[in-house]
Amino acid sequence: MTSTNSGRDSFGAKGTLQVGGTEHEIFRLSAVDGAERLPFSLKVLLENLLRTEDGANVTADHIRALAGWDPAAEPDTEIQFTPARVVMQDFTGVPCVVDLATMREAVTELGGDPAKVNPLAPAELVIDHSVIIDVFGRPDAFERNVDFEYQRNKERYQFLRWGQRAFDEFKVVPPGTGIVHQVNIEHLARVVMVRNGQAYPDTVVGTDSHTTMVNGLGVLGWGVGGIEAEAAMLGQPVSMLIPKVVGFKLTGEIPAGATATDVVLTITEMLRRHGVVGKFVEFYGEGVSAVPLANRATIGNMSPEFGSTAAIFPIDDETIRYLKLTGRSDEQIALVEAYAKEQGLWHDPSREPVFSETLELDLSTVVPSIAGPKRPQDRIALADSKAAFRKAVRDYTDDPEAEVTGVDEAGRESFPASDAPAPGTDHDAKPVVFSAAEGCGGRPSKPVTVKSEGRGEFVLDHGAVVIASITSCTNTSNPSVMLGAALLAKNAVEKGLTVKPWVKTSMAPGSKVVTDYYEKAGLWPYLEKLGYHLVGYGCTTCIGNSGPLGEAISAAINEHDLAVVSVLSGNRNFEGRINPDVKMNYLASPPLVIAYALAGTMDFDFETQPLGTGSDGEPVFLKDIWPSPADVAAVIENSISQEMFTKDYADVFAGDERWRSLPTPEGDTFDWDPDSTYVRKPPYFEGMRAEPDPVQDITGARVLAKLGDSVTTDHISPAGSIKPDSPAGKYLIEHGVDRKDFNSYGSRRGNHEVMIRGTFANIRLRNLLLDGVSGGYTRDFTQEGGPQAFIYDAAQNYAAKGIPLVVLGGKEYGSGSSRDWAAKGTALLGVKAVIVESFERIHRSNLIGMGVLPLQFPAGESADSLGLDGTETFDITGVTALNEGVTPRTVHVTARKDSGETVEFDAIVRIDTPGEADYYRNGGILQYVLRGMLRG
Repeated sequence: MTSTNSGRDSFGAKGTLQVGGTEHEIFRLSAVDGAERLPFSLKVLLENLLRTEDGANVTADHIRALAGWDPAAEPDTEIQFTPARVVMQDFTGVPCVVDLATMREAVTELGGDPAKVNPLAPAELVIDHSVIIDVFGRPDAFERNVDFEYQRNKERYQFLRWGQRAFDEFKVVPPGTGIVHQVNIEHLARVVMVRNGQAYPDTVVGTDSHTTMVNGLGVLGWGVGGIEAEAAMLGQPVSMLIPKVVGFKLTGEIPAGATATDVVLTITEMLRRHGVVGKFVEFYGEGVSAVPLANRATIGNMSPEFGSTAAIFPIDDETIRYLKLTGRSDEQIALVEAYAKEQGLWHDPSREPVFSETLELDLSTVVPSIAGPKRPQDRIALADSKAAFRKAVRDYTDDPEAEVTGVDEAGRESFPASDAPAPGTDHDAKPVVFSAAEGCGGRPSKPVTVKSEGRGEFVLDHGAVVIASITSCTNTSNPSVMLGAALLAKNAVEKGLTVKPWVKTSMAPGSKVVTDYYEKAGLWPYLEKLGYHLVGYGCTTCIGNSGPLGEAISAAINEHDLAVVSVLSGNRNFEGRINPDVKMNYLASPPLVIAYALAGTMDFDFETQPLGTGSDGEPVFLKDIWPSPADVAAVIENSISQEMFTKDYADVFAGDERWRSLPTPEGDTFDWDPDSTYVRKPPYFEGMRAEPDPVQDITGARVLAKLGDSVTTDHISPAGSIKPDSPAGKYLIEHGVDRKDFNSYGSRRGNHEVMIRGTFANIRLRNLLLDGVSGGYTRDFTQEGGPQAFIYDAAQNYAAKGIPLVVLGGKEYGSGSSRDWAAKGTALLGVKAVIVESFERIHRSNLIGMGVLPLQFPAGESADSLGLDGTETFDITGVTALNEGVTPRTVHVTARKDSGETVEFDAIVRIDTPGEADYYRNGGILQYVLRGMLRG
């Protein structure tokens, strides 16, 4: 479905393009009036609609609406976008494959051929989220971490390996290869797809928010939840509003001393302040051609941090250069250039498209920067970092015993900065302590002596850098910053500098290509001398896989409540995300990560304070070891080659001996292990028949939860650690899992039994059926008096009595990330309808995809204004109109109170497209697709 069209061609756009002796069918944008003026990103969407026009979900009116786009208008036109392919990481990809495996069994039970159940769009999964930095700072760190990874995740990996063999159009990049985003730009991305004789723009949705990294390559794509990813895999479109597009003009060149990371932190700050949530950002202007592809990818990666749906660069000569470097075929490269030029998708800096809004950045004004201590948009110029830390740390210390050190009562430095023992210092000198007044520029100080096995004795204090991680994602695809970091390490080692003993160092490149060019440049020994040994290829520190700190260090931090720091080269530094012992987190370029590891503290001024004393007895400052742009450029030129990419990706799906030797079930259907607590067959198709049962009205329903405004998918969906006294924890204990082996909800997404028990269980959820109670609780009206109970337990009691459930909510229900289990868990708990004041668009669509009816209160009304307290019994009538092929505008709701009093109103039905109506009539999107496969 992603590369064919129903025969509709209302605009006569279908034609051919000859490239290198091969003829491709294309849909010409020039056939549609208004296409020429559109931004690059909307041209890609327009081609998508032309190619998938079917007269129902995609109509000529939709195409005209997009071609006639009013850049100033608020988005209100919904279109159906059909992505060309899907990429997944393992946490979110496992449930998608579980569902496909379950569909095969359902087809078999209904008399069909299970081998016919396959992704209808190319789907690729990169196992990159499960590596944890247990071991670091030693030569065998990579091998040991991979061993631990396989031990923890054997069941999941066996299942994914079965899927790799069983499904057509589904490929798995095994563990220890790279991070999904870097593998995507270096190998998976096509830029222009060729399928079934058609050529069309490569577009992608991915089950990771940073899928936008591929925007740097001119590929339109973004992160989605699992349900949308499954839909795209199965050839179904993704609903979206035609967005506003913000034009971002780049001029000038990055100055010496600044890096691509500094550029992206500056752009993040600018766009977050401007406001781009739900919008596309598109880079344009003369300066675009001067932005290397690696920098473009770094910028695209950070799109979720500044809030846009996508942040895209157009196709140009730099795109072609990168495709050549990374070993794409000559035929593919020729097609990309010919197709882009034919379709007006080639960047022409002399022609400025229309944009909704515009911003501009002169790259020459960018200065070295960091961001933190808790949000990626909170940029700090490096020159101001010490003062900013001293101000911020007061928010993380609430200790009357903590003294303020480093300034006298007049606010002057109490000693020359070059002599000042920094927090965390292992100098013998004691800090001079004064009772400085608030705001004098001092900092709270609580020096704690730590004796660490293998690392000696040292002093920790507030601000000590305990993690300094060059971690996959934003920067590790960028040779300029990665080789810059390695050259800085070389210079530091040659000067005689060492990393402070309390710093946990780690190097997690995004692909093996980084290892190759480090080896060719001869730079690994210098990185390793500073503790930057290879720890793994994958998503590590950014998602909290930083691993534990040393026992003595962790004990000192927690016993004395120290506000210690991580510095990482990633994209996310939210509170509590990086490591449970670390309160403050800062984003920085890879060279600055190493610089802070040498400094050992955030309370540091690189301009005035030396990093240490060199082997010649002289103080060494950051400027003394910072590599020049010319040095970095020379190493890039001499150490990176096309052969590296072709070698590392030649057999990328085969994996190493660990992967190939995994005992893996054979056959077209999966042999489910009844004892598995990671991968279980979900009940979506139990009792399903070849033809859908008629839609029924909802009668006698009870309220599972009455919720307020701005309930996000984070409130609904299971996430984080599993508590032993929770329903999920009790389930695991009953199944013989030790508490130490609980792992996280994320790692157990392939087990619906765990995930149902964690739905609506967020500790910050407030169910208004209860007074002053937070967490996953409700009132269970199957019991006398409706006592308090876990939501899961109450739902099971309702199910046992055949009582359907509804959820009541306020405004912006389901906002936040698109989390598949927010909808899956809702459905599996027995919720038949959700009635709220307004929905976030994607969660509304996901509910329909799971067979849950999304309803809105009449305009201006709410549960409270209607007098609903959640103790009522609900009847919802008029839903059966869907059986006649009609989607009703409203349905009638009657809520009966215990007193016999009734509240009646007409709820607005939020089934907004013909495709959504088909999904709901079939009980969900998976059932709809499955029946289509049976008919086919």
